Amino acid sequence: MIRRVLASACLLAVLIGNRALADEAVVTPGDNLVTEGIPPIAESIAERAARYTEFRSAGLWSWHPNERSMLIGTRFADTPQVHKVSIPGGAREQLTFFADRVLSASYRPHVGDYFLFGQDSGGNEFYQIHRYDVSTGESTLLTDGKSRNTASRWSNAGDRIVYGSTRRTGADVDFWTMNPADPKGTDKLLAENKGGGWGVADWSPDDQTLLVGEYVSINESYLWLLDVASGKKTAFTPRESEEKVAYTPVAFSKDGKGVYVLTDRESEFMRLAYIDLATKQHTYLVTDIPWDVESAALSHDGQRIALATNENGISKLHLFDTQTRKRTPVEGVPVGVLGGLEWHENNRDLGFVLASARATADVYSLDVESGKIDRWTTSETGGLNAEKFAQPELVQWKSFDDRAISGFLYRPNAEKFPGPRPVMMIIHGGPEGQSRPVFLGKNNYFIDELGIALLFPNVRGSSGYGKSFLQLDNGFLREGTYKDINALFDWIGTQKDLDAERIMVTGGSYGGHMTLAVAVNYADRIRCALDVVGMSNLVTFLERTESYRRDLRRVEYGDERDPKMRAFLEKIAPLNHADKITKPLFVVQGANDPRVPLSESVQIVETLKSKGTPVWYLMAKDEGHGFAKKKNSDFQFYATILFVEKFLLGVKS
Repeated sequence: MIRRVLASACLLAVLIGNRALADEAVVTPGDNLVTEGIPPIAESIAERAARYTEFRSAGLWSWHPNERSMLIGTRFADTPQVHKVSIPGGAREQLTFFADRVLSASYRPHVGDYFLFGQDSGGNEFYQIHRYDVSTGESTLLTDGKSRNTASRWSNAGDRIVYGSTRRTGADVDFWTMNPADPKGTDKLLAENKGGGWGVADWSPDDQTLLVGEYVSINESYLWLLDVASGKKTAFTPRESEEKVAYTPVAFSKDGKGVYVLTDRESEFMRLAYIDLATKQHTYLVTDIPWDVESAALSHDGQRIALATNENGISKLHLFDTQTRKRTPVEGVPVGVLGGLEWHENNRDLGFVLASARATADVYSLDVESGKIDRWTTSETGGLNAEKFAQPELVQWKSFDDRAISGFLYRPNAEKFPGPRPVMMIIHGGPEGQSRPVFLGKNNYFIDELGIALLFPNVRGSSGYGKSFLQLDNGFLREGTYKDINALFDWIGTQKDLDAERIMVTGGSYGGHMTLAVAVNYADRIRCALDVVGMSNLVTFLERTESYRRDLRRVEYGDERDPKMRAFLEKIAPLNHADKITKPLFVVQGANDPRVPLSESVQIVETLKSKGTPVWYLMAKDEGHGFAKKKNSDFQFYATILFVEKFLLGVKS
């Protein structure tokens, strides 16, 4: 009798539980999303996380040439679009309304009667140039709608642009010119190039010569001068040096006698330099900062150069006087990561974008005469108090070769979440990227709501620590980056407030490749892994990534056409060791990704499924290298929360 009562009670409990699950609303993926292995996501997850999906940010795209107003990029609906802001702190007036994202905008110099904007389709990165007429609000496609078109630069007169395009071969980035006001009959091929690493930085003051950059790798690039009338290119920096040198072109000097550049020539770090056009003599202008000058912008009158330095991940803003050649640090800029330097034609207002752990990216300006800093945008944070978000801590550990490796650690509130905390390790892409203390956005949810510590390592090969460090992962040295993560597992074990038994690894692009490599080589040290658009085999990746970027990537990873290198890359490929992935894996991919093709994710997912390894798969038909549309990004976020709760935290559904 007692057994029958207990059995009936148990059955009733099961039935009630099943009915509760059946009755609970779930998040439904859109028709554009393909999901495999992902269980139903309770609507309650979306409700708890809702505010963390409402963060916005803003980017400075262009000053109006005559007004003290600007074009910014921000998202109100599903994708970033062009907005106008007329005064600091003013309303954001949306000007474009497309289903696909807009990535840039630039007013016609001196007049401002129209602006050009760049847009791709479904994240495919085959950018097209459009003209937006301010008086009518009408948009006109200026390029062919098929090729990849990049880095348009206005002439000083404002009557022409030069831009790079793959139109001729699909792989080589040639230079084309046009008058955007009347593209028919003015759009013409200026110069043919070989390879995908070409870009124009500036026009000479008389608009007769172009300053051109040829990018080979982050450690190697060259400068050229291009005659606009003939289309003839002349090498400006030497190639015969045994030392690989990187040049980032900045601008012609106002007198047209030289060019300003950033270079690591004769240095570990990128420095501001001036190169005389006649003698090619280099004069190093900023030599007392043992960090990279990562960006620079010359004022329209040529009197000042704005400089942003990267000092252990933190940005510092400086002004350089081209006449006295003196550098002055700018006081009053909030601590954070700075970019998007843009001078107004009045030569007084310098615009920039700033982000920090407690502030999403927003647009500011500096009055260089008075020192006054204005904030133009204050982006929403979903009603959350960003001042309570975790601050980053710079941490360091010794790797297998006794080299010091560093990263940023965000710890949850110890009072709210006592005891050793689980760790989510987030590895940056590139691989030449660098994790910096920027706004974490949705990732704040994992810290503040789930009590997970977030750790962002900068393994060997990361930028920001000198060119020698940058080259430590090239070619046959690739496995050193994996070992840096293994050493980080050891370091986590020494931290009393971190739980070395509960670690998840994740990352996007090259960070996704690292995630798979860690899941293969150190499966016993993690609970689960999340790979976002990662390469599962560097050989198949190099063979299938878009042709315009293939040779650029071979410099970093090695040339798979070389038998010895191919054998090495096959030996370390996570795909070829999928049997060692024994912990749950979540793979996210965009169908239109031109960098890491869809096949890289499909092959690792199919292999794991055939072996019976738990794998979740999410693919968006209308995305590329990561999810840009809010509705897709939100679903990815909810699925990630479920994955984290189930496999890292052990929460039973």
